Amino acid sequence: MNRLFRFFGTSDFELILRLVWQASNVNKSLEIPDHRTYQAYVNVRECLIQAVRSVHPEYDQVSGRLPSMYQFLKGFDTAISLNYDLLVYWTMTYGFNVQDGHLFKDCFLGNGGFDDAWQRFREPYREQTNTLVFYPHGNLALCRNVVEQELKIHNAGAGLLEAILQAWRSERVVPLFVSEGTMQQKVSSIQNSYYLATVYREVLTSQRFALTLFGWGLGEHDRHLLKRMRGTGIQRVAVSVFRGDQVYCNYAYQVIQDDLGPVHVDFFDSESPGCWIHAMPPAPPGLGQFRL
Repeated sequence: MNRLFRFFGTSDFELILRLVWQASNVNKSLEIPDHRTYQAYVNVRECLIQAVRSVHPEYDQVSGRLPSMYQFLKGFDTAISLNYDLLVYWTMTYGFNVQDGHLFKDCFLGNGGFDDAWQRFREPYREQTNTLVFYPHGNLALCRNVVEQELKIHNAGAGLLEAILQAWRSERVVPLFVSEGTMQQKVSSIQNSYYLATVYREVLTSQRFALTLFGWGLGEHDRHLLKRMRGTGIQRVAVSVFRGDQVYCNYAYQVIQDDLGPVHVDFFDSESPGCWIHAMPPAPPGLGQFRL
């Protein structure tokens, strides 16, 4: 299997899996016996599944945090998730049962397909407020079928992760995410996906005044996303910091100035009440009716 990665000069599991899957499907359609290609596909697929199982939390491990995660994310009009995991997806589905007038929308329709007229989802339909969610590097829940249609795997709650892994094993789809590589390699992979390219070309370049970066290390291999937002009207950037890491603060400030231009940067504690998994403390009696 290592020969495949060396031959194509990449460490991107998703790319190699897609290449051997397509080759195996071509051989199958032409009735060409080729056990080695098919076995290579199975080996790469099973390695990926094992990797996901070993690092991804189960739904029950995070379900108690979902109320806090929901309250945090609903404060933004757009959420751009750079992680491949299902935490944001689970947060969205948790919100379906919260009757507060807010709705998360990822612009994928009931049939699993992406609606590229994504701007129309900004307009409230039955909700009062909404948050649009995008995955610029893909996600475990996104996949491609044999004719390159890009789809989202639907399943709420605890069954989602298993539904995704079963879909991969069905041999009908392969995952859609950009897992590894340099900045140039990632941009190239993005351009090979209609959904990812739309997010990169349109969503990241949409106008905004403020930007919040939470839990992002701003690594060199991901700075293409920040560079893409230059010139979009951003004037203020809030950056989360883990336990006062001054080295990271200095680095992040310089990266933001280089990639976005002379914008105002504020840093905040990533463990502050109300941030992601850190719940807001209950209001003192008699003070819970008003919020400034």
